[in-house]
Amino acid sequence: MNRSKHSRHTNAFILLFLEKSAFAYGAQILSSLQTELPYCLADSPSVYRALQEMEVKHWVQSSWKTSEKGPPRKWYTITPRGQNALRDYAKDIAQRHANFEFFLRHYTLINNNNYKSERSPQSES
Repeated sequence: MNRSKHSRHTNAFILLFLEKSAFAYGAQILSSLQTELPYCLADSPSVYRALQEMEVKHWVQSSWKTSEKGPPRKWYTITPRGQNALRDYAKDIAQRHANFEFFLRHYTLINNNNYKSERSPQSES
């Protein structure tokens, strides 16, 4: 199966991490995705593209911070619009989760041959 480096829900996970942490810079977000998600499809370019896209939509806002140590960093925070988008993603993911559970339950039944034995023979008309 061909998988792209950008998951359908990369934006949702980024918004979730920003909601949890209040603010973060891109490398921190990528690190959180890679260490906390069971299966992470995101890479650095996809995270920064997603952040840029969400900034255009006003789901996140950014500001540059400089420190005495290290390079300047662009810090991101979630906006009220981003919080609304996060709620919408949560609803979408819950619906997909229910469908995935249905699929896996029935797939397991089929593979265990339990499904065939539970089906009644169809009569011909």
